[in-house]
Amino acid sequence: ISSISEFLLLALADTRQLQLLHFWLLLGIYLAALLGNGLISTAVACHHRLHSPMDFFLLNLALLDLGCISTTLPKAMVNILHETRDISYAGCAAQVFFFLFLFSAEYCILTIMSYDRYVAICKPLHYGTLMDSRACATMAAAAWATGALFALLHTANTFSQPLCQGNAVDQFFCEIPQILKLSCSELDYLWEIGFIIVSVLAILGCFIFIVVSYVQIFRAVLRMPSEQGRHKAFSTCLPHLAVVSLFVTTDFLAYLKPSSISSTSLDLVVSFLYSVVPPTLNPLIYSMRNQELKDAVRKMMSWTNISRGRLLICLNK
Repeated sequence: ISSISEFLLLALADTRQLQLLHFWLLLGIYLAALLGNGLISTAVACHHRLHSPMDFFLLNLALLDLGCISTTLPKAMVNILHETRDISYAGCAAQVFFFLFLFSAEYCILTIMSYDRYVAICKPLHYGTLMDSRACATMAAAAWATGALFALLHTANTFSQPLCQGNAVDQFFCEIPQILKLSCSELDYLWEIGFIIVSVLAILGCFIFIVVSYVQIFRAVLRMPSEQGRHKAFSTCLPHLAVVSLFVTTDFLAYLKPSSISSTSLDLVVSFLYSVVPPTLNPLIYSMRNQELKDAVRKMMSWTNISRGRLLICLNK
C-alpha cells in the first residue's frame, strides 16, 4: 500500500513573474470558458424555443465542459498564487476521477451529436421518431453513466497500485500516465496500460462513427440544390469535426505516445490542448451557426442590462 500522502504537481515556471503571467493567462481562459458555457446553459434552460434535441445535447455538453475545466485549472491557479505544488492523495484521486468522468461523458455526447446531425440531414422524415425526447434522455443518461463507469474503473485501478518512484507528477494536474510512472508494480502497471489501450480503442471506434456520420452528411449536402444550404451545412459541420479531431489526436498522444518522444514540455502542451482548449472553444464552435441560440443569448444579456439599469436607478433614488 502506498505511503504517499500528497503529490507534487509540475511548476509551470521558475520565476515569480512568469508564474503570475501564467496565472493571468489561465484565469482569462477559465473565465472565458465559464462565460461561454454558462451563457449556453442558461439560454437553453430558460428559453422556451431552445428545446430541440441538438439544444438539449448542447446543454449537456456545456455542463460537462464547465465541470471538466473546473476540475483542472482552479487548483493550478491556486498553487501558483500560493507558490506551492502540492495536492493531497485524496484530492489527486478525486481530480483523476472527475476529469475522466466528465471527459469521457463529453466524448460520448459529441458522438451522439454527430448521430443527431446525421439523422437530421440524411433521414429527416424519421427524425421525430428516432430523436424524440425519451430517446434523447436515454442517450444522454447512457453517456453520463458510461463516463462514470469508465472513470471509476480507471481511478480504482490506478490508485490501488503501490507507488515507490517518488511523488512528483510532471503535469499541471493529476494525469494517469504521469501517475503510472511512479508505480513500482510492473504487473499492475501493465494491467492499467492494457486497460488504457482498450479504452483508447473504444474512443477510436466512436471517432470512426463520427467520421462516417459526417461523410454521409457531406454526401447528402453535396446533393442539395441550394448553394446557400450547402455552405451553411459545411460551415457548421467542419468546425465540429475539427474540434473532435483535436480532442482525439491529443488524447492519443497523451496516453499512447512512446516514451522515446516524451518530454515535459511536450506532455504539457498535449495535455493543455485536450483538457483546456476544447471546453473553451466548444461554446464558440457549436453556437456560431445556431441563430436561435445567439438570439436567446443576446436577449438574455439585454435583460441583464435592463435589470442592472433599473437597480442603479433605484439605488440613486
